[in-house]
Parts: sequence; C-alpha cells; structure tokens
Amino acid sequence: MSFQVLIVDDVRVNVHMLARMVSVVPGVQTQQFTDPDQALEWSLGCDVDLAIVDYHMPSMSGAEFVSAFRHTVRNRDTPVIVVTAERALEVRHECLRAGATDFLCKPIDGIEVAARVTNLLTLRRAQLDLKDRAAWLSREVEKATAELVSREEELIRRLALAAECHDSTTGQHIERMAQYSFIVAQALGMSETSCEQLLKAAPMHDIGKVGVPDAILNKPGRLTPEEMEQMRLHTVYGYEILSGSSSKLIQLAADIALSHHERFDGGGYPNRLRGEEIPLAARIVSVADVFDALTSVRSYKPVWSADEALYYLMQERGGQFDPMCVDAFLSRRQTVGPLLESVPETALLQ
Repeated sequence: MSFQVLIVDDVRVNVHMLARMVSVVPGVQTQQFTDPDQALEWSLGCDVDLAIVDYHMPSMSGAEFVSAFRHTVRNRDTPVIVVTAERALEVRHECLRAGATDFLCKPIDGIEVAARVTNLLTLRRAQLDLKDRAAWLSREVEKATAELVSREEELIRRLALAAECHDSTTGQHIERMAQYSFIVAQALGMSETSCEQLLKAAPMHDIGKVGVPDAILNKPGRLTPEEMEQMRLHTVYGYEILSGSSSKLIQLAADIALSHHERFDGGGYPNRLRGEEIPLAARIVSVADVFDALTSVRSYKPVWSADEALYYLMQERGGQFDPMCVDAFLSRRQTVGPLLESVPETALLQ
C-alpha cells in the first residue's frame, strides 16, 4: 500500500530535508510545497494520507494551515504533524484546537521523524480499512434490503392476482386500478414515495375475497341481502390477512383493504366512517376501483363507457367519493384514457 505525504515549509531546504527523512518509510511518496496556499489548493483534488507542516510561515501560520486543511471533507480525518521550535503550551494548544495530530520539535531528528510518520501512517491504514469495511457493509445492507423489498412486492402482486382469480375479474383489473390510484395520488401532490407505495399496495384491496364463497363472488345478477352481507365481509377478511405486519407497505395495504368501501358521506362499510376518518389511500382506491369496475366486463352488469363512468363519479362527488379525489381523477382524464385498453396479465409477474 502506498501513502501520499504532504510536506509544507516556506524554506526549501527544510522541505527537502523532511522529504529525505520521510522517504525511508516504505511505500511513501511526497508532495512538497513552499507556498501553503498552493499546498491547500493541491490538497483539494488529491488524497493525502499525512501532512507535515511548519508552524512559522510568512503567509499563514501552521495552525491556520491546519484549520483550512481540516475544512475540506476529504482531509477531515487525515493525520497532521506540526513542526515547530516553540516550546510554549499556547502554541501547541492553538495547533491542537486547529486539528493537529502530533508535533515535531526543532531541531528535528531523522529517527524520530521516521518513527512518528510510521505510527501515523499505520493509524491511517487502519482508518482507511475501517472506512472501506463500513462502505462494504453499507452496500451489502442496501443490497439485502433491496432484495427483501423486491420479494415483498412480488409476494403482494402474486397474492393480489390469486385473489382476483378467485372471482370473475381478471388480473388486468388490479393493474389498471393501481395505475389509476397512482395517477390520483400524483394529481393530489403526494410525494413520489407515497405514490409508489400506493401503486404497490392498491392491488391488495380485495385480497379478502378469498374468504367469500365462489357462488356469491361469481353469481350473475344482484345478490340477496344475506349474500351482500357475506360479500361485505371481504373488507374485514382482507384486513385480518394483512394487519399486524411490520412492513409499512403491507400496513398501507391493510388500511386500504378495510376501508376502500367506506363512503365519504358515512354510508359505507364495514365501519361507516365519514369524510377524513377514512384513510386517504382508501379514498383514492375507492375512486380508482369503482371507475375500473364500471368500465370493465362483470357478470352482474354491462360495460359502461368512460364518459358514463366519469359522470357517475361526478354524481357521487361528496356522496360515495371524496370530492378532492374525484377532482384529481377528472384533472387527469387524458392520462386515464390510454389505460382503458387492456393491460396484459403477465405484467403483474414482471
């Protein structure tokens, strides 16, 4: 391993003498300056493993040099030796406050110089090894975290697809309604992270349908009051499946599963929440889910046109739906149009 040692002294002969003394240490290369300003400028763009600076210089003192040297991020931890003939404690205290690591007293001794340089470069090597190790660990943690997040998201997509396969809808529905939810969230000015989280959590809104009998899920025509009560339980089933997770994404999905059939006017289910009592994510998904259901093939109804579905959203503004979410959806109607075309189900597994 090679080391770069910076030597600064306004007297050229002193610089050469220090360079010869330091050169006996294996792996050392020196950069020599008689102008401290030039030395500081050079250090801004180069890695320095050790700096040796004279205290008495005409343009700036050694303490001033050390202070300026320390203000650059790359030199914040670099060892610095101050060379001085001063014995006064005030001088040493000044240099220590500026960030000096060690001192050499004039007249300097070659053996002492080599020993101090060797010791500080050993410290520097350990410092760099620790920094490299920390960086490696950070990269490994990031990689492991990304893999966990990816697996979590894949599991959510596959569970959502399994829920949709249980009834007469298709995987295209959860892909489209998730995209609609994302569009509404963006129009509402939610953060990029929140929009992405909603996009990933929204497909889980109907996971509770796995607990509803097939005969009810796929029944053509209207459900009886008793059958409707069983159908409405899918919100509770979904919440029970998803709740209790330490994952923020699954916690969000649990809130959506429980509350996406609540109405803004308080007439929804299962808890008859009203207005902003309903989680915002659930209010957004409610608009997206109903719009896609209306414009899609279902066993119990004909397909509505986009204009008919949009008109329904406007009619239910403040009733079934949060007016803010309806307005956000309508403001992006040009973006919504292309999504009405079928999304391949295989997209869910990519």
